[in-house]
Amino acid sequence: MITTAQPSLRIAFDVTRTRAVLRAAPGHEKDFARLAARFPAAGQRTLLSVEVDLDDFLTGLEALAIWSSPDVEWEEELATLVGGVLDDAEHAEQWLEGSDAAAPATSETVADQLGPDWCGDLTDFQRRDIARLLSLQHGANFSVPGAGKTRVGLAVFAAMRQRGDVRRLLVVSPKSAYESWDYESTVCFKKPLIARVMKGSPDPRTDVLIVNYERLDRSLAGLASWLRSTPSMIILDEAHRMKLGARGIYGSACMALGPLARRRLILTGTPAPNGARDLENLLSFVWPGHGRRVVTGAVAGGDLAHASAVLRPLFTRTTKKELGLPPFETRIRYVPLPPLHREIYDALVGRYTARAEAGRDDFDALGKAMLRLLMAATSPALLLEGESRHAPLDYRLPPLEVPQTDSLYSLLRQLPDYEFSPKYKEALSIVAKNATRGRKTLVWTTFVRSLTTMERLFSAYQPAMVHGGTLDREEQLKRFREDPDCHVLLSNPATLGEGISLHQVCHDAVYVDRDFMAGRFLQSLDRIHRLGLAPGTETRVTALAAERTLDEVVALRLGEKLAFMGQILDDPSVQQLADLQEEPSLAAGMDMADVRALLRHIDSHAVK
Repeated sequence: MITTAQPSLRIAFDVTRTRAVLRAAPGHEKDFARLAARFPAAGQRTLLSVEVDLDDFLTGLEALAIWSSPDVEWEEELATLVGGVLDDAEHAEQWLEGSDAAAPATSETVADQLGPDWCGDLTDFQRRDIARLLSLQHGANFSVPGAGKTRVGLAVFAAMRQRGDVRRLLVVSPKSAYESWDYESTVCFKKPLIARVMKGSPDPRTDVLIVNYERLDRSLAGLASWLRSTPSMIILDEAHRMKLGARGIYGSACMALGPLARRRLILTGTPAPNGARDLENLLSFVWPGHGRRVVTGAVAGGDLAHASAVLRPLFTRTTKKELGLPPFETRIRYVPLPPLHREIYDALVGRYTARAEAGRDDFDALGKAMLRLLMAATSPALLLEGESRHAPLDYRLPPLEVPQTDSLYSLLRQLPDYEFSPKYKEALSIVAKNATRGRKTLVWTTFVRSLTTMERLFSAYQPAMVHGGTLDREEQLKRFREDPDCHVLLSNPATLGEGISLHQVCHDAVYVDRDFMAGRFLQSLDRIHRLGLAPGTETRVTALAAERTLDEVVALRLGEKLAFMGQILDDPSVQQLADLQEEPSLAAGMDMADVRALLRHIDSHAVK
């Protein structure tokens, strides 16, 4: 007999808020079995309860139509989430069809919606982006660095606060963005917002609470209480950091907090660094269920122009062209490996010469991991331990003649005595040429030991260097910016890929190596090519690649990823990076006597 004292079906979040729990009342076993079967990926806990991933549940909402009993009880937070997702899906559809009903905010009416306390200046494209974001319950801003995404995010918050929809804001961001959020929270409001970086537990008196991605997981309980206690908005800055979605630590924490906010907004200039899956995960945070479904459907046919048109109503983007930035040159230089380097690299990937066979076990022990092969393309000597973990390679100039009787592995151990890395030689030639013209050069490499090696090789240029272990980071950056004798900054994209601006003093970048991370590559490019460049500024970017090595695979895959992102975002500047123009090596005609002469010239110039 069916019990009527309780709802026939309860639908609520689980404790993580990343899954929906459906529980039926006793007596509804048959109906519930039919309903559970509509969610094939669900985990059935009992005959009358199942757990469904939130995305799967929201994607399959229509399955609830088979539940015949009207007395269904929804958890309020989940019901609000479902309503918001469905409303935004409808607005996006209207927008795609060209209906004006989907645009309650326009560029002309934005100022009226921000409230009397707002005093920040806004550009035309910022007003356009704000209007677009205010026309949806939740949103995504994929504008390039320098477009003022922080100010746009605060303006959306100001409008929501003026409407009475929210009262405070949680910002999840990298540590490098703290200063920007604090500054903008002060200058954009007549009465500055109280913005604080979370130290211990969330402060209830804070208007803008800022927390980094690394802290999210261990702070979930406190942040959840803070969001629940007062109507709040959440912004993910540099949101590509949670691109793994529920499969990653950052992503699962963000997905758990998202449903607790009245409004969700993500900011990133690189929303799909590895393809459609990244975009699915980002939009699943903004619109659980709908975000993943619309991306999957949009790209399914392979027509990226069509996919871009379908997705365009869901995000806003200001491009570099709209910012009025001068174009920049992007080139790739393929350098041949010298004979010993080539023989060693081939042995590392399993192509053994007769001499290499004798040390086959030693080469196999070095491994074939991607990062190790990238390192070997620059110099296999980087694979071997030096005096310390990051000890620089000590090149002998002039080099010794290669002995024909030694084993290949023993030659590897002394490689800097016999050959000079062609990539270091190429980078040196670029730096030297730029220095004669009074131009500073930013040199990128993935590996710290490569940085310390170039620090020694480029010593006459008084290089600044920043990596994860640098203690005087700000002093190094200041020296590069202000010291006319400091011609080079050496760094890796993992450390300086976000959060700094060097475009005032540097217009040349060299990539000694690149990895497969397209988003990190784009972010690092923006250190020297961003808003504030003087008209006519010539910005030059050169990527180095060793012929017939993993470098060529990296160049191909990066090109494919950038082509996808550029077409999805309808941004020609990103598509341009998908196919770097080849140019001849500057150092191709340099022999070791030329290198020694160049180094002597550098030394004599430095003394003066």
